[in-house]
Amino acid sequence: MAYFSAFGEDFPVDIITNVLDMEPTKIYNKGDVINHPNLVSTTSKRRKHTDWILSTGYQESYDINDQLNLILKSLVGKTEELNQLKKKYDLEYLFMIVIEIVNDEKPAMYLEKNMIDFSSRIQAEIQFDLYIIS
Repeated sequence: MAYFSAFGEDFPVDIITNVLDMEPTKIYNKGDVINHPNLVSTTSKRRKHTDWILSTGYQESYDINDQLNLILKSLVGKTEELNQLKKKYDLEYLFMIVIEIVNDEKPAMYLEKNMIDFSSRIQAEIQFDLYIIS
C-alpha cells in the first residue's frame, strides 16, 4: 500500500478536496478518537493532527513503484496547488509505503526519479512501514 498524506494542526479538509479536485480515501480530524480494532486499551488516544489521505489500499505487488505511481498519477500537475495549500494552511506532506512481507516474498524497494523529484518539489517526506508476516 502507498498513500499520500496532507496533515497539519487544523485545516478545512474540504478546501483540499476542492482545490485538488479529488476525493480523499480517508480524512481524520484533530481530536478524533483513534480506534485500533486489534488492540484493547483502557485509555483512548486522540489524533494530534487533521489528515487528508489518498491511498491505494493494500494490493499484491512485487514492486513498490506500482502503488507509488498510482498516487503520483493523481497528484502530478498539482504541484503549484499543493505548494499554495502547504503555505496557506502550514501543511506537511508525506508519502508512506506500507509493505507486508508474507512467506518471505519481498518486493523491489527503490524510489524512481519521478517520485524523488515530485517529493522534493512539494517538500514531502517519504517513509516506510515494514511488516513481516510469517
